[in-house]
Amino acid sequence: MAVYFSIILVVITIVTGIVWLVDKFYLAKQRQIKVDNAQSQCAESLTKETIATLLEPSTFVDTAVQMFPVIAFVLVLRSFLYEPFQIPSGSMMPTLLDGDFILVNKFNYGLRDPVARHKFYQVGLPERGDVVVFKYPNNPKVDYIKRVIGLPGESIIYRNKSLYIKPICLPIDDKCPEFEHVIQNLKEKGEYSNHQQPLSRFTSVMPNKTHDILIDTQMPPRIASYFLQPGTQVDEFVVPQGHYFVIGDNRDNSLDGRYWGFVPEENLVGEAVAIWMSFDFERDESDWLPHWIPTGVRLNRLGAIY
Repeated sequence: MAVYFSIILVVITIVTGIVWLVDKFYLAKQRQIKVDNAQSQCAESLTKETIATLLEPSTFVDTAVQMFPVIAFVLVLRSFLYEPFQIPSGSMMPTLLDGDFILVNKFNYGLRDPVARHKFYQVGLPERGDVVVFKYPNNPKVDYIKRVIGLPGESIIYRNKSLYIKPICLPIDDKCPEFEHVIQNLKEKGEYSNHQQPLSRFTSVMPNKTHDILIDTQMPPRIASYFLQPGTQVDEFVVPQGHYFVIGDNRDNSLDGRYWGFVPEENLVGEAVAIWMSFDFERDESDWLPHWIPTGVRLNRLGAIY
């Protein structure tokens, strides 16, 4: 849907832009010539109302000229700077909740054209711990949001609901690094639940960023469904160059890289940086109002994303 909207936005911008140019450099001059001709044929000066009528463009031209600056601004803002997204699920709880509306910074990871999404200007690359929006590798028409855990060349192990990271071995290293256990400190239990099962909230202390995660301590790991990578253990993932390994903060309720692999760099949309609005949608089957009508506003959730 986002792809179609981008295409429509580009087409409208081009059409209104062409009309704006034609009006500015041709049609406006033709209307002025019409005024001058009318004035030359009249003994008395034309009234202001008459001049205004002769200079007035057609409805189509006037609408296009008025729309062009606004549409062009929206296109630039949405394509190269910030784009709004809505969180549709709980896979990133507790960081992001269903009903959160977020802003995604598209500039941080480089500028891309709004349709084919080819990068034409390099700015930066994701860092471990970034919350990123990307095109789902198995269906690029769908946008996903997860947290970057593994960078290109690194090895990741997710075993017994614990995370282990082995940084890439660089030529300048005297000794290649070993796997480092990411410490998970228990914060609280029971604030969130999954099918009435209370979830434990931990603070995950990664090398460069600390964030909270949820774990269902009663649910066994779904190792049988993990992505199988040749030459590695069933719960180990070696990130290819130009790719990233991502996991949802709601560890036991997230369809992420553990199950389908890696995110190519070209699939990145941007970094989620802020929650600008958040709604509750807590309606049961007996409620006569549609489910998409909010039941409340969560103003306490507005702010930066960590």
